[in-house]
Amino acid sequence: MTSNDSHNAANQVNVEHRIVVPSEVSMSLLLGPADSVLRAVEQGFSELDIHVRGNSITLRGPAGDVALAARLMNELIDVVASGTPITPDIVTRSIAMLTQATTARPADVLTLNILTNKGRAIRPKTAGQKAYVDAIETNTITFGIGPAGTGKTYLAVAKAVQALQQRQVNRIVLTRPAVEAGERLGFLPGSLTDKIDPYLRPLYDALRDMIDPEAIARLTDNGTIEVAPLAYMRGRTLSDAFIILDEAQNTSKEQMKMFLTRLGQHSKMVITGDNTQIDLPNGTVSGLRIIEDVLGSVEDIEFCHLASADVVRNSLVSDIIDAYARWDVSTPEYHTQRTGSRTASRRATSQKGMEI
Repeated sequence: MTSNDSHNAANQVNVEHRIVVPSEVSMSLLLGPADSVLRAVEQGFSELDIHVRGNSITLRGPAGDVALAARLMNELIDVVASGTPITPDIVTRSIAMLTQATTARPADVLTLNILTNKGRAIRPKTAGQKAYVDAIETNTITFGIGPAGTGKTYLAVAKAVQALQQRQVNRIVLTRPAVEAGERLGFLPGSLTDKIDPYLRPLYDALRDMIDPEAIARLTDNGTIEVAPLAYMRGRTLSDAFIILDEAQNTSKEQMKMFLTRLGQHSKMVITGDNTQIDLPNGTVSGLRIIEDVLGSVEDIEFCHLASADVVRNSLVSDIIDAYARWDVSTPEYHTQRTGSRTASRRATSQKGMEI
């Protein structure tokens, strides 16, 4: 019998385990409104019988499932004891963390408050997000690389606001490259500011979740918070600042070097991006795509790679990302044809222009 066979056989043995919840932990908070948290645990462990009586929870079923469910309940007890609300979504994420190859405890991840605004706490929701937040805390430059919805920008802005509130920095600088994804700036109506504003809107949206709108206006007017396109960074030295470059996959290698060399004394940088959503013209090398090869061995710089498991939007987003990843691997010829057709189209347009 192999070790896997032994493990599977052990998991099929039915056992019973009883958990006594400490008296200082509210059972109503642990089980959730209308037992919604308990229902989520039952959905996550369909092979188990779970019974609650008083302040005790009894788990019956396959040994492996009972052991994992017991770990989950102990983590949830610690989360409730910290004063953090429990939701079915937290149960789902906690189960995912416990089954992944990670040493992160759900209670440590879910109770790490970055900051609070209007009674709403901003904290990481996955082990990958906590590792990202920890990296920002301990390194001068941090790269957050991963798909949409993993909290790359949102958590970076939260750490920037926290640093400003704790007077670790004197200002926040938020920047993005103004690269078109379908439309060209010249065809958009309004002044230059009007044309650039849509590119910076996601940064303003994140700020509004963390700072009152009136305060944002005041801090923007006095220069404490600056939101500007990447082109405005050239020639500057940014000291005593928390600087975030968003959508960094749309920087050229020259722009990435320009941005990184803006770093002044007592400053911190976070660079975020998704290498699967590059909008640069064909033939332009993304500065984000090559940066780990360039700076991977430099101290005080850390690269954090987030994945579909770290998506905190609708759960369907994670499935969409995985589906695209599988499709990209299975149809590489499409990308070659697409690049070729774009090149041919540009050549045809160029020749037509010459004929005119």
